[in-house]
Amino acid sequence: MATTHYIGQPTSRVDGRAKVTGQAKYAAEFNAPGLLHGVVVSSAIAKGKITHLDANEALQLEGVLQVFSHQNRPDLAWLDLSYKDMTAPGGSPFRPFYDEKILFNQQPVALVVAETFELARYAATLVRVQYESEEPTTSLEANLDDLYTPVSFKLGYQKPKSRGDFKAAFDQATTRIESEYYHGAEHHNPMEMHASTVFYEENGSLTIYDKTQGVLNSQHYVSMVFGLSKKNVRVLSPFVGGAFGSGLRPQYQLFMAVLAALELKRSVKVVLTRQQMFSFGHRPVTMQQVAIGATFDGKLEAIRHAAYSETSTFEDYVENIVNWSGMMYSCPNVEQEYKLVQLDMYTPLDMRSPGAATGVHALECAMDELAYKLNIDPLELRLRNYAEEEPSEEKPFSSKALRECYQQGAERFGWANRNPEPRSTKDGTALIGWGMATGMWDAMQMPTRATATLTSDGKLTVGSATADIGTGTYTIMTQIAAEMLGLPLENVTAQLGDSSLPLAFVEGGSATAASVGTAVTYVCEKIQKKLLKLAQAANNSPFAKAKLKDVTFSEGYLRLRSDATVAVSLTELMQQNSINTLEEKATALPKLLKQSKYARNTHSAVFVEVRVDEALGSILVTRVVSAIAAGRILNPKTARSQILGGVVWGISMALEEDTFMDHTYGRFMNHNLAEYHVAVNADIRDIDVIFVEEQDTIASPIGVKGVGEIGLVGVSAAVANAIFHATGKRVRDLPITLDKLL
Repeated sequence: MATTHYIGQPTSRVDGRAKVTGQAKYAAEFNAPGLLHGVVVSSAIAKGKITHLDANEALQLEGVLQVFSHQNRPDLAWLDLSYKDMTAPGGSPFRPFYDEKILFNQQPVALVVAETFELARYAATLVRVQYESEEPTTSLEANLDDLYTPVSFKLGYQKPKSRGDFKAAFDQATTRIESEYYHGAEHHNPMEMHASTVFYEENGSLTIYDKTQGVLNSQHYVSMVFGLSKKNVRVLSPFVGGAFGSGLRPQYQLFMAVLAALELKRSVKVVLTRQQMFSFGHRPVTMQQVAIGATFDGKLEAIRHAAYSETSTFEDYVENIVNWSGMMYSCPNVEQEYKLVQLDMYTPLDMRSPGAATGVHALECAMDELAYKLNIDPLELRLRNYAEEEPSEEKPFSSKALRECYQQGAERFGWANRNPEPRSTKDGTALIGWGMATGMWDAMQMPTRATATLTSDGKLTVGSATADIGTGTYTIMTQIAAEMLGLPLENVTAQLGDSSLPLAFVEGGSATAASVGTAVTYVCEKIQKKLLKLAQAANNSPFAKAKLKDVTFSEGYLRLRSDATVAVSLTELMQQNSINTLEEKATALPKLLKQSKYARNTHSAVFVEVRVDEALGSILVTRVVSAIAAGRILNPKTARSQILGGVVWGISMALEEDTFMDHTYGRFMNHNLAEYHVAVNADIRDIDVIFVEEQDTIASPIGVKGVGEIGLVGVSAAVANAIFHATGKRVRDLPITLDKLL
């Protein structure tokens, strides 16, 4: 009798039907009788202070209940610590309505609460605000004299580490390149805008539906700021319409909805507009300098990578940007520098593959430049400098199948047929170019808990307070649990996005599958043990001396591994013992002592073909092959979707995404989806994804590394390198638009 297998199978999303039929409800779609609506009034200046705020005209409208601002806010816990969420960087978190000071453009200055959304929106136009304006500082390039080294760090940040003597090695190198790279601000722009719906209960407790990547983070924030017991604050986020990092931190609409609900003792909903989605967080504007020295045959001797990035005036936002240059290749002399400039803007925010999408782009473009200068194939150059162990920490990799990524990706793409000469391949008026790049990301496991409940009718429910931001968390939780207990997928229910469920970290960093997957595995093992114990207790039981390794669970039965015909139904087992439910909890902690001895990373090789119109400069990415080494793939179907999304974003980052700042007013000008360009269907052609086989039980006990970030890393560099191969023109600032090629 075959064991029930779901893990590793291309399983359709268990929540797919709910999403396509509209049954899945998002934060702004929950309603209740008497629900009030709040509309945010945004600042018209970037720096200065409010001198006068008049809400009388708005308050005279029938149905307008209140206008909240710094003038009438209640006394709250205004300490920095109270406002710090679990993912906050160092500094003082932004505190809405704290005082009259304006710290960034579109800062929320008031909240109008009314009986209907339409009325609240109209009343918001009647709130009169006068300002005393100061000239804002919003240009990174114009303020490089004010660079400083950050001293307060956020979770996951690693201080850049240099080694060897870069200057001496670079001066002696036979071949040298020095380049500067730049990209502007990028905004997350998920389809679902940030929203919070707060249901106020008569006893003062709150049930909150929030757009978030971590319900426990939102719960922590609300309870700290408003001085509430966590047992009186329940946060739910069953479905998330995209986030990409924008939902890691609680955004200001959550604060405002809770404030209004508590003050008015009514249920309140606050939804941000698309324009207001540009008022908080973005991938920071960054300038990078990369210098590489090598021998005549392409052996790296020296690398210098410096990155200068923006942060707000109130927090130090940091990313691991330059670190990758010390990790990806074997090189004895590496110098790394990372500095910030404070600007009058909101704090930047983690955006898919934070740091790596930026830093790896510069490094991989510089490696391409070096390859052309040496007249060495770009892939061959990378192979000659392949790092067998992680160079910055001098640790072995827990697993590294990057060579296989190079080999399989190049073979699938046809890289061996590449003419190395730029501008050598044409098709009519189109110049054809091929480029490639390497990708790298961290493989993380976070402490996580899970529950499991098996009922006597053979139905299993597993739960953890994690999130599913479109990645497929519901589905992999279901697959793992179904296989562990040998049940049909339809008999398993996964619960998440609820702060009343057991501990889970925010969904980010590609850590969720490894973390939650391990916790679900552990809790199902506990249910297995209980079932085996019941089977052993029966008279003359054939399982009497069996251990867990001696049995299997398949098709609803507990079976002897040595003789699958010896079996007992799980439902019969529970019913015979008059047991209606079996419940368990389990905690999955990273094995830090073991893991700390290894470098734990995912790797990729990305190959890209572009067509550039010689006369118009228009660019089309016609083919992409992305070869991924990310440990055990729980679900090839949803994992492939993750890589496809990452590749599409990489193309978008390379060719389209840029938020333009008017430095006179300190405001993003194209703060809408009409003028903030992203890749659409017409921009995308063939994308081929290869998952390279890789075994790794060090990165996580279930062999999973995570694929959310690695699909994006390196893609923009491969596109840029392909454009150079097509045109012979090297563009070092993103996005690469046609005007830069003409």
